[in-house]
Amino acid sequence: METVELTYPHQLRVEKLPNTIAAIGFFDGIHRGHQAVIQYAIDKAKETQAKSAVITFYPHPSVVLKNNHDVKYITPLKEKQEVLDKMGVDRLYIINFNKELSALSPEEFLEHFIIGLNIQHIVAGFDFTYGYKGKGNMQTISEHANGRFHHTMIDKVTLDNEKISSTKIRNLLDSGDVEQANILLGRQLTTSGMVVEGDKRGRDLGYPTANIKYNSEAHLPKPGIYAVRIMIEGIQYDGLGSLGKNPTFTEDRLDLSLEVNILDFNQQIYGKEVIVEWYKFIRNEEKFDSVEALIERMKKDEEEIRTYLNSIK
Repeated sequence: METVELTYPHQLRVEKLPNTIAAIGFFDGIHRGHQAVIQYAIDKAKETQAKSAVITFYPHPSVVLKNNHDVKYITPLKEKQEVLDKMGVDRLYIINFNKELSALSPEEFLEHFIIGLNIQHIVAGFDFTYGYKGKGNMQTISEHANGRFHHTMIDKVTLDNEKISSTKIRNLLDSGDVEQANILLGRQLTTSGMVVEGDKRGRDLGYPTANIKYNSEAHLPKPGIYAVRIMIEGIQYDGLGSLGKNPTFTEDRLDLSLEVNILDFNQQIYGKEVIVEWYKFIRNEEKFDSVEALIERMKKDEEEIRTYLNSIK
């Protein structure tokens, strides 16, 4: 998949771009609803021997329009690129959302980022908006397109009569319900990062952990102990995931640490990029009165996690 980052105005020459069918949207999470939009574009491109593309935006509009710099993403850009690549998308356009872009009229936006990218057919969800203050939408796009490109609106995707949405998934993650979040995502929630040196306390406890430096923009589940799997150089291992502040040992930690005790694994992996897959919430993080009590509880956690992950292999 080719990734192209764009700002307004971009300098690409339309005559040098392939005929393209594109799905457009913010697509945070790339959940089952987003996948329906993107897959339609992929299938249509194959039918017509065109290139498939996804057009998305970064950062989230609220960062620019509301000065909200605390935005967290279910799929930060790296994870988003990995998911789209696996889906078979040919090209990814990442448009830098800034004040200049937000001021474009709906007609100007389409002229520059649809006509100007040689998009022959655009696919979007029913609630997609574009142009200044979102004045363009899937009801007005026929008028704005003026016959210059085709367009398809994909209706909402539901589960148990409820719309699948990024907001719903964020709420599930905030409550620790990664199992239900994964159902709405249509895949496992993933968090990528590099293994770095930690305080090595886990080794002394008999539970050595990989301390993972993750993207600070990632929307992680609530703190706690989780059944996870971790991908290391293309090989998947079961693990006990701990997300939190280690309250048994630290009093004033502000940031959340992500550590994984990789089951049946004894290799040095400092500096390696890994991907954590989240499967099930086991329990809340808690402060123990003694190291012995913590070790005893970790033994129970490990047993529960082994039983669960073995049941879904």
